[in-house]
Amino acid sequence: MKFLISGGGTGGHIFPAVSIANALREVDPKCEILFVGALGRMEMERVPQAGYEIIGLPVKGFDRSRPWKNIRVVIDLIRSMCQARKIVRDFRPDVGVGVGGYASGAAMKVAAKMGVPILLQEQNGFAGVTNKLLKDDAKKICVAYEGMERFFPKDKIILTGNPVRQNLASGTKEDALCYFNEEFGVKFTADQKTLLIIGGSLGAGTINQSIIAHLKELVESGIQVIWQTGKNYFADCKKSLEVLPHDNIICIDFVSQMPLAYALADLVISRAGASSISELCLLGKPSILVPSPNVAEDHQTHNAMALVKKDAAVLVKDVDAKESLIATALPLIQDDIRLESLRKNILTLALPDSARIIAAEVMKLAKR
Repeated sequence: MKFLISGGGTGGHIFPAVSIANALREVDPKCEILFVGALGRMEMERVPQAGYEIIGLPVKGFDRSRPWKNIRVVIDLIRSMCQARKIVRDFRPDVGVGVGGYASGAAMKVAAKMGVPILLQEQNGFAGVTNKLLKDDAKKICVAYEGMERFFPKDKIILTGNPVRQNLASGTKEDALCYFNEEFGVKFTADQKTLLIIGGSLGAGTINQSIIAHLKELVESGIQVIWQTGKNYFADCKKSLEVLPHDNIICIDFVSQMPLAYALADLVISRAGASSISELCLLGKPSILVPSPNVAEDHQTHNAMALVKKDAAVLVKDVDAKESLIATALPLIQDDIRLESLRKNILTLALPDSARIIAAEVMKLAKR
């Protein structure tokens, strides 16, 4: 069987796409999988690293602030549709899988018009523009949140959850202590609370500024901190920390051993991207979510509120973070009763085996 998977632009699209591909290979080790992405976007690097072939399209998003620039965008879209037609004709996929992003719109629209059954995977609680445009072309739409019938036809929706990185639950606290103490020269212990701060691979400016503004309080609190700054903010964050004597804070641009970081964390501060939330649910991690205001349709706030309404996470607005993020985190991490309540509630929202469930639906479409 042959499967065409398209989408990308962010890790929130790429991680699910690769997870679905891996699950398809588990079902049919001999299947052929081809990815279609957008030239210059991160999928062109991450997908080959995962062991899959990818073809890039020159497609780009529309520039809402500078409409005159969109003439070139339209030209690139037409070129992308033509290239997608050739890809579909040459590869002849049994099913197309769209996970959102610019490339997914072009590739899945063309594939559907050429008679290929399409399955969409929507990560967020507020549907993305691409998937909304493709809803009539899709045979099935796999979603991570309830109530998505306001965006998609109810008879096409399957509640599957978001596929996440498959090894996240593999870490132990003992292994984590050994790794971080040896790698970073700290003296973390099992009996002290650990705060994990993550803002994505590129970082989150507001979260980092909030930490910098209250570094002295974090140092004096005595809790253990793993602070992933993102590569864009690492130099400034490290410089701010160097002026304070400390042995309880690890400042790093990217945590390569996320299973170990999660294993050690008693509380997580994070943006509210779909993949991050799915990981927190699967692992049962108490969290403070700081939704990014710089995303389409404010979808991170929608993601976060789905948890907050069920008392499964704490929300701090981006605009309030500098003043209240650490003021919220420090008492919360010492409140064992509240942490346990958050842990139990967020676990009820976990949807494990999402990738395998989606892969099974893809196989059903292929066999039809």
